[in-house]
Amino acid sequence: MYYYLPQPPYFLLIVGLFTGITCGLAFEASLKLTLKQWSKQSSSKSIEELRAFKVGFPFVGICVGVCVFLASGLQIFSLDVWLSYGISLLMTIFIGGLVWYQLGNLFLQLQRGGSRELDLDAFEL
Repeated sequence: MYYYLPQPPYFLLIVGLFTGITCGLAFEASLKLTLKQWSKQSSSKSIEELRAFKVGFPFVGICVGVCVFLASGLQIFSLDVWLSYGISLLMTIFIGGLVWYQLGNLFLQLQRGGSRELDLDAFEL
């Protein structure tokens, strides 16, 4: 009787890492551009418009890349395909949701008080 060991998905590991990094760079560029445009026209636009397609689409790309990367990493350690994608999908949705929520809070703080509101050195312990 032969025992078959599946080949670990090294290619998907690299693809997930590449997707996450490239979408992260696109997210950074679009966020900087959108914030620069908002600061020039802060009276006419709401900060909620920043959470639109230009910023959200690269963020979803980051989440997909991270999910594939995590699932491939778990498969390398001999977990089943369904189990590894289930675990990584739950982790990615949870952590991505927390990051998106925090980003929204930062946008609201920026709208309320400008960049002075985000000064982290002003906090005293």
